[in-house]
Amino acid sequence: MCITAGIVAGLLLTSTVANLAMNQAERAATAPYGQRVQTSHGALNVVHTPAKRRTGKSIVLLSGLGTPAPALDFAPLIRELGDYDVVVVEGFGYGYSDQTPAERTVENITSELHEALAKAHVPGPYVLGGHSIAGFYTLAYANRYRGDVSAVIGIDPTVPAATTIHADQTGVPAGGINWEGLIAASGLLRWAITLAPGLVEPDGTAYTAGERDQMLKMANWNFGNPSVLDETNRIADNARKVQTMRYPDDLPVLTFLASAKETPPAPGLHENRLQNVRHHETVMLPGGHYLHWTQAPAMASKIKAFLTSNVPGMH
Repeated sequence: MCITAGIVAGLLLTSTVANLAMNQAERAATAPYGQRVQTSHGALNVVHTPAKRRTGKSIVLLSGLGTPAPALDFAPLIRELGDYDVVVVEGFGYGYSDQTPAERTVENITSELHEALAKAHVPGPYVLGGHSIAGFYTLAYANRYRGDVSAVIGIDPTVPAATTIHADQTGVPAGGINWEGLIAASGLLRWAITLAPGLVEPDGTAYTAGERDQMLKMANWNFGNPSVLDETNRIADNARKVQTMRYPDDLPVLTFLASAKETPPAPGLHENRLQNVRHHETVMLPGGHYLHWTQAPAMASKIKAFLTSNVPGMH
């Protein structure tokens, strides 16, 4: 038993050292993208894709929880939205942004976003789009900075639970072992991805080979990092904070829901939270939770039509 344990420990040590060396080599050989913008809590990576033809309006995209390389993840949708200025702000722990010791509360996340967009000179009012857990942040942001937002787009967004969430149910776990971080640091994730790249590779054919390769590398670099772990641990607490919020009555909201995922979508839950919004629409599309992987053309077509009809000057 001791011999076996020693062999396993030796293999893990070798794997960890090799993984560290490979991470360093990959980072040195891979060109970073975007512009690092300094905020009060560190540098955020902001990726700005100028429009093919000027519209005078920007669409700001926020990724779902744990997405390793948000700007690459949104690439198919960005290409389809080529008539608009598209901006992706990678949160702390994502893409080429810093890690941060600042708590991943909805207040910090929205204030950091506001600061980054101002310092990156993204003109408002802009359309704010959020995938998955970013549904919390678009909701809070639109209430906190209403004058800066002209419309909201939800990509299979997370909404707070319909039942009341009590404060005593939302304690943030303290201490414990970061198993995801250990899996990444030990190289086990790298070997798993090498053997089964489909674990993290996007579905569909909308990505270039270079984008896929870089996304795989960045999954190894960013998986299980402390910032994303803290954000994960705060989901219930952040849900409680936005549970009673509604989008402003006059703010147009377009919501895409995925029909082909393990947990069936609940259109009624989304519609109920938008009853006060004068101009809103919910669109069901075939596909998994990451709808923009396979449904970017359909999404872009609907986004253009919705914005043209509901946002002045958005054409």
